[in-house]
Amino acid sequence: MSKERLIVALDVPNALQGLQLAEQLGDTVSFYKIGLGMLTGGGLALANELKQEHGKRIFLDMKLFDIGATVEAAVRGLAQFDLDFLTVHGDPHVVRAAKEGAAGKDLKILGVTILTSLDRSDLDASLIKSGDVQSLVLERAARAFEAGADGVIASPQEAAQIRGLPEANGRLIVTPGVRPSGAALGDQKRVATPAQAIADGADHIVVGRPIWQATSPRDAALNILQELTGV
Repeated sequence: MSKERLIVALDVPNALQGLQLAEQLGDTVSFYKIGLGMLTGGGLALANELKQEHGKRIFLDMKLFDIGATVEAAVRGLAQFDLDFLTVHGDPHVVRAAKEGAAGKDLKILGVTILTSLDRSDLDASLIKSGDVQSLVLERAARAFEAGADGVIASPQEAAQIRGLPEANGRLIVTPGVRPSGAALGDQKRVATPAQAIADGADHIVVGRPIWQATSPRDAALNILQELTGV
C-alpha cells in the first residue's frame, strides 16, 4: 500500500527525459504525475505510454479553469486516455463541469484548494478574501466535495483538518509540498515530511525534485517508501 501512496512528479522538460527517469525508477514506483510543464514536451504521449505499455497509474496535473462548457469538453477529451487522476481548480462550477466531462470513466477529479507555493501575502496580492490560509483551504475543500470532487489537492499542513470534514468521508486527499527530512524546500512554503503527511490523513503524497534531482532517483524513492512503511 505504501508504494501506491507515492506519486512521483515527472517535472522534467520533455517526454524523453520523463521516460528515462521512469526507467531508472523501474518497479520501485507505480504512480506518476505529469503536469503543465511537460504539456508541450510530449506529456500526454508519455502519460499514455506509461499507462498502456508499462502499467503505471497516471495523475495528469492540468489545474483546469475556464467556463463550465470548456472545462467539460476538455475533461471529456482527456478522459479518453484512461488515466487515473486529473486536477481542476476547486471552484464548484469547475468541479461540476469536470465531473460531467468524466462521466462514465474511472478518471478521478481532484479539486485544487490553494497552491502549496502560496502564503497569505500571495493571496493578498491576488485579492483573495481575508482569512488564514488553512481556513480558506478547508472552505474550498468542503465546497469542492459538495460539488462532487473525488478528492482535493492540499498541503500536508491542512490534510488532518480536511480529513476531519464530514464531506471528506470516502474522498481522496493528495498532498504536494512533501519534502523528506533535510531536503531543500524549493518554491514550497507549506510542507511536511512524507510520514507526517500520511499520518495526518493524506492518501497520496507527490514528490518531485527530491527524487529526480537525486544522484540515485531509485534510492531516493526507496528511502521515502521505507519511511512510509512505518506509518
